[in-house]
Amino acid sequence: MRRFALAIALGLVAMAAGAEVPLPNISVDKSTKCVAPPEVMRRTHMQMLLHRRDRTVHLGIRGGDEALTRCISCHASKTTGAAVGAPDAFCQSCHDYVGVKLDCFDCHQGRPGAAAKVSARQP
Repeated sequence: MRRFALAIALGLVAMAAGAEVPLPNISVDKSTKCVAPPEVMRRTHMQMLLHRRDRTVHLGIRGGDEALTRCISCHASKTTGAAVGAPDAFCQSCHDYVGVKLDCFDCHQGRPGAAAKVSARQP
């Protein structure tokens, strides 16, 4: 029975290893300039967002170049108008590609110009 279970597990791993992950769908509004070059943003955008979050929450400093709303205004999909929630959504497609959970939008709106949704979080 153990050999059978091991054979099944190895088969599933082999099938998963052969599955291709689609490349992220990257389309950006090129009429504006990003806060950093793409190679820098790919590596450090999370640290930038966390730094911005700390400045906003702890010091009350809002807006500016690194504001999440500015990111969304350029990175929202031209077809859906959102940065998350669809395979062609910029943030969603990149995070799916690298296998990283995208939880910014549990609290923040993924569409430009939309009011931020507020969720009541329980400790």
